[in-house]
Parts: sequence; C-alpha cells; structure tokens
Amino acid sequence: MRALLAAVLLLGAAACGANAGTTGGAWKPRGDVRMIVPFAAGGGSDLAGRAVAAALEKAQPGLTVTVENRDGGSGAVGYSGLLGKKGNGNYLIATENAILSLPLSGQVSFTREDFTPVAKLAEDGGIVVVKPDSPFKSCTDVVNAAKGGRVSVGMSGAYGVDNVIFTMIEQKTGAKFQRVPFESGGELVPAVLGGQIQAALLNPGEVIGQLRSGDLKGLCVTTEKRYTYPEFSALATAKEQGIDVSYVQFRGILAAGGLDERERAYWESAAKGVTRTPEFQKWLKDNYLQQAELYGDDFGTYLEQLDTALAPVLKKPS
Repeated sequence: MRALLAAVLLLGAAACGANAGTTGGAWKPRGDVRMIVPFAAGGGSDLAGRAVAAALEKAQPGLTVTVENRDGGSGAVGYSGLLGKKGNGNYLIATENAILSLPLSGQVSFTREDFTPVAKLAEDGGIVVVKPDSPFKSCTDVVNAAKGGRVSVGMSGAYGVDNVIFTMIEQKTGAKFQRVPFESGGELVPAVLGGQIQAALLNPGEVIGQLRSGDLKGLCVTTEKRYTYPEFSALATAKEQGIDVSYVQFRGILAAGGLDERERAYWESAAKGVTRTPEFQKWLKDNYLQQAELYGDDFGTYLEQLDTALAPVLKKPS
C-alpha cells in the first residue's frame, strides 16, 4: 500500500511539473508556441509576426513558434482568440495599435488589460500613396480636395492605424474622407493600383516594391521627422506640408492574460533576445522600421499613455 501511495504521489508531481513547464523552478513552454497574427497574410502585421517568431526561435534554441493568421473584425477575431487562452503561456500575439483602437471604438468587450504586456520592439511609420497619374502631388492636395469633394481612402480595418491618422487629419483640417474598408494592408496596394480607392496609408515595407517600380508614388510620411532611409528621405512629413499630424504604429508582443510571474519573466527575457538576432535586424532594414524597445511593465505603461492620447481621437460622438 505504501509503495502504491508513493507511486501515485510521484505521478502527481510529475504531472504538475509537465503542466507548469517547470525545470528547476523556472518556466518554459511545453511543445510548440502559437504566435497569432490578427490580420491576413501579406500586410505589415503579418510581416512583423513572422519576423518576431523567427527571431524568438533564434534567441531561444529549442523553441518552436508557429504563426497563425486569424483575421477578421479589424483584428478583433485574433485578439479574441488570445482572450480565450487566459493562463496559457504557450500563446502570443503580434500586437500593434489595434489593441487600443478596437476597445476605444466600443466594438469589442476586451481591453489591453486583459492581456500580458511582453515587449514593444519597433515603430512603423506610414506613407500616403497614390497612382502615378493621380492629380494629387502632395498630402496638402489630398486634404484640400477632401474639404470640398469626394476623396476615397482605403482602411486596413475599420479601426486600424490608417483610420486613426485620417481621423486626426479630419479633426485638424476640416477635411472629410470617404473610407473604404479592407482587412489588411496587403489588400490596399491592389486597391490603389486598380483605382478602387484614390489614396491609401501604408507602411514602407508594404509598398516599397511599387514605389521602386513607379507603379505608385508617395506624397508624404506621417512620422514626426523624415526618414533617414535614402529610399524615403525625399518625402516630406505631413507637418512640413502644413498638416499638424504625426503618428506611428508600434510593433510588439502580448501574451495571454493571467500568466504567473515565472511565465512573464520567461517571455520578457526571450523578447530581450529578439532584437539581437540577425533575423530581427534584417526585418527592420528590409521594412524600414525603427528599433524601439520597452519590456514588461514599461510596455504596459506605454500602452496606458497611448490609450489616453487616442481616446479623444476615437471617441464616438454622443
């Protein structure tokens, strides 16, 4: 009987250790990790998620991170998927500004506080683009046209970063744009090329090929300062063209909510290794991003501050 009891206790302890993923008191994932991308393949969020997943694998030998696109609802489907994994340290999401704009829109029940902040890793600017035969020569031309007539602009999700920027422009200038929603930045490029919309705001990495080939032309950037990358250094900022707006999209990682301190510590440590990998640095260079790091609680504070700044922009009229 004593032998049987001892065997049961040993099996129970082993099971607890397997569920917790413990090794000598530390935690690590058991099996493959899922990196959810809350947008369709081909856009900036997809590129970010895949690059960060590859960098995590490089920084943590033995770790396997499988990327899963869960698009729909302007990012809401993907974030809701992670919401259902509370307490599960094997799930991450490639996060960006939608984690703030979706709750502020009133269209979802979750907020940033339902997830675990892991890391902000980079910032991604925006370029307003049009067809080369467009009558618009600058962002000022676009704004002036939208003050007195119809100007159609694409939205990569109804509550994405482009919606935020165009809303800021409307509030600052009195212009009014006709919005045409799409699920991702990958869908905006063919929409501009095909004449479905007159202008779009895209991340540099999403549109560099078309700018190089001359199939699209850039009118301005929405960063605070001009790009130092030579491919974009000639493009004026919106502010330089008299439009007092600047806004960037952050790129980072959230984990599921309800993680314990060991799980949080593991992912923060893993994220700190990401920026030192060749995979991450290549992604930055290839997609014209700026490295910008915050981890754990510091990232959480950043989200709180940005949330406060966005509230008056996205608040629905009463």
